[in-house]
Amino acid sequence: MKRKYEEEQGNTAIRKKAAISIDDAKKCFGENVFPELDNYSKQYANSQPYKHGVIQDLIDPTLLRNVRHEIQEHLHFTPKETDIYKIHQSGDLANLDGLDDSSLSKLPSLLKLRDALYSSAFREYISHVANAGPVSGKKTDMAINVYTPTCHLLCHDDVIGSRRISYILYLTDPDTPWQPEWGGALRLYPTEVMRLKGEKDMLVPSADFSLSIPPAFNQLSFFAIQPGQSFHDVEEVYVSKDGNASEDGGRIRMAISGWFHIPQEGEEGYEEGLEEKLAERSSLNQLQQSKADLFDLPKLEWRGVEWTPQKDEGDPPFTDDELEWLLRFINPNYLTPDTVEALSESFEENSAATLSDFLHPKFAEKLRNCLQPFDGVANTTFPTKKGANKHTGVARPPHKHRYQYRQPIQDATEAAGDTALDQLIEQFLPSTLFARWLALVTGLSFTRANFLARRFRRGMDYTLATSYDQPQPQLEVCLGITPTLGWGDEEEPNGSEDDEIPAQEDDSIPTQKKQANPNGSQARNDAKNTTEPVGGYEMYMAGDEEDSDAGSDGGVNIPAGAASHTGAGQRRKAKADPAIYKSSGDDKDDDGVLFSNPAGWNKLTLVLRDTGVMKFVKYVSESANGDRWDVVGNFSVDDEGDYE
Repeated sequence: MKRKYEEEQGNTAIRKKAAISIDDAKKCFGENVFPELDNYSKQYANSQPYKHGVIQDLIDPTLLRNVRHEIQEHLHFTPKETDIYKIHQSGDLANLDGLDDSSLSKLPSLLKLRDALYSSAFREYISHVANAGPVSGKKTDMAINVYTPTCHLLCHDDVIGSRRISYILYLTDPDTPWQPEWGGALRLYPTEVMRLKGEKDMLVPSADFSLSIPPAFNQLSFFAIQPGQSFHDVEEVYVSKDGNASEDGGRIRMAISGWFHIPQEGEEGYEEGLEEKLAERSSLNQLQQSKADLFDLPKLEWRGVEWTPQKDEGDPPFTDDELEWLLRFINPNYLTPDTVEALSESFEENSAATLSDFLHPKFAEKLRNCLQPFDGVANTTFPTKKGANKHTGVARPPHKHRYQYRQPIQDATEAAGDTALDQLIEQFLPSTLFARWLALVTGLSFTRANFLARRFRRGMDYTLATSYDQPQPQLEVCLGITPTLGWGDEEEPNGSEDDEIPAQEDDSIPTQKKQANPNGSQARNDAKNTTEPVGGYEMYMAGDEEDSDAGSDGGVNIPAGAASHTGAGQRRKAKADPAIYKSSGDDKDDDGVLFSNPAGWNKLTLVLRDTGVMKFVKYVSESANGDRWDVVGNFSVDDEGDYE
């Protein structure tokens, strides 16, 4: 999908950024801001987990109230969603000069605020406090992001181009103070020094933040941008638990966010070639940090799974003993020749298939009983048997992914577990018989596989988009074992239950739609009542190598041309970037979505993933009924196999 915008044409009265005097600029700020310069500098220098600053009452309160009123009255926002964020966003507000006189007349306070923030007086001030070197008044960069309940921005470091200092100025309701329990905080992540023999030290961000800075009207939060270190996120704005959001101001987290850049040509402090050096340094840092991949968790544990589809159609695919073993796990309908043939034809045509009620009902019920005590319960680890803790953990680093995981035990000296989850990930899925069944269904030949059980905790976990870069396709298997309801396709983009191949529906094989909420959390679910989607879906998307982005539309039309202002930064090595797949102005027929897999119970999906295809699991909202649980497997396809 390409990000699109429409640029307004016609005659405009150009209004250049005003170079206001130092005295006029200072009048726009709070009375204690400039006198407290030294105190703010000391606080910044002593801050952790990396240097940052917080200034209360930054702007003259009357001016900022007027700015907020103008924004509410005259600007429109586009809801947008990617793997890393969900927000309502304006276009570029720093470059309002292209607006006509009529539009400019509606935003006098906003223009005044912009000119004050990028005035020489405040640029010198913020540069001194952050000890970051001079910043540009010519290259300005700001936008307004609005976070309503379930909106969020996941972990990133803001590293893009010539940015030097990142800032957020909050425009929350001045008459209804923001409460920390509403969420929306700026959260900073510490980094840990890790070493490889013969290599330089590398910084790896911790899986969890160490500092949370709640929003407040007229509060400025800022930090100097540091590649590989300035990791932060914006906490989800939480849904009102009593269902009456009007009493708490609607929980609208509005903020002006932006960046100060290095000086440009013709400005004091300009260094010829510095931007190019910074880009090289950033690229080198990214290259060096790529070695930190060795510290990523979990590490894939491949095992040999050599199997080629049967060539002699006269021989039955399984013996009676083999069928008896498979029937302990698989719904019997998926072992009949007619169903296998139908699956094979569907997969050959679509390179993907969804199988509802895949597990045998008796085994599925045991599995549900195994997971229920842990689902949605904070501060619990992944369920595992005694002595197997080294096979569990939390995925890191958070600018790539975060979730609880459990890997199968491969050491034969370790006793196999006896819970349904143990049997699923250590006996059934890694078995040669399951590989043979997959070969019958897909017509593919396999060489090796890896498996992983995952738990995406509500209000915490996700994976960001990564590109598959191997030359040969990979078969990816995902068995959804989410025990709660409320994750249906009607809440997610693309995908439909009509695409599923259902098991035979009779009294012995209950379907998800027939089952009541299994974990007795109906009271909590009712309290969290929201029409907003709760995430938790796995999505495959076509790669998009273009860098274009979308501007805002409606209201006062902001000139397009600048990138969306989320500060996502260089968060992946792949050049491809997932497009905005949820936006009110997008072409719904060209959204780049190839396959969407909502969280669900007892549903198996098979996807043949080609080179360049991106994939992520969307952040699970705190308002979800529970956690997303699944078991995933990757099967390397024999390059001599028939996978065309």
